[in-house]
Amino acid sequence: MTAPGTTPTGTLHQVAQSASAITELLDVMWEHARNSTAGATVPGSASQLRLMYVVDRQDGIRMRTVCDQLASAPATVTRMCDRLQAIGFLERLPSPDSGREVALRLTPSGKRHLRRIREQRDAMLHEAINSMPSTERRALATGLAGLSATLNATDEEINTSRADSTA
Repeated sequence: MTAPGTTPTGTLHQVAQSASAITELLDVMWEHARNSTAGATVPGSASQLRLMYVVDRQDGIRMRTVCDQLASAPATVTRMCDRLQAIGFLERLPSPDSGREVALRLTPSGKRHLRRIREQRDAMLHEAINSMPSTERRALATGLAGLSATLNATDEEINTSRADSTA
C-alpha cells in the first residue's frame, strides 16, 4: 500500500518536479520547431505563438477574450496582434455582434505556419515516445489523460470564477 502523499514512483512533489522538467524540455522542443519552420517571418516570441494557438482554437475570437485567456493587458495583446498582422499571420475583423469589438482570425499563411510547427513538434514527440517500452507508453498515456482531465476541470473552474466576478 502506498503512503499518503506518495505514488508508486515517489512523492507528489517529485512527480510535480518531473512534470515541470518535462514541460521545460517540451518548451525547448517547441521553440526549436518554431525556429526551424521558416525564415524571417517567424513570430518573434513564445507569447505571439501562444496568441496564435488561442486564435486558431477559436476562429473569430474577440480580442478581449484573448486578453483574458492569456492573462495579458489589452495593450500587450494589441502589440502582438500588430506584429502578427504585419507579417501576414493574423487578421482583425469587426465582431459580428458588436461594432465596437474586434474579432481575430488566422490567415491561411498563419495556419500553414502553425501546421508546420505542429508537424515538426509531433515528429519529435513520436520519435521519443516510440523509443519507450510499451508498458511505459501505456502508463504515460494513462497519466497524461488524468492530468489533462484535471487541468481542463481546473481551467473551467477558473473561467467560471472569472465570469462570475465580472457579472
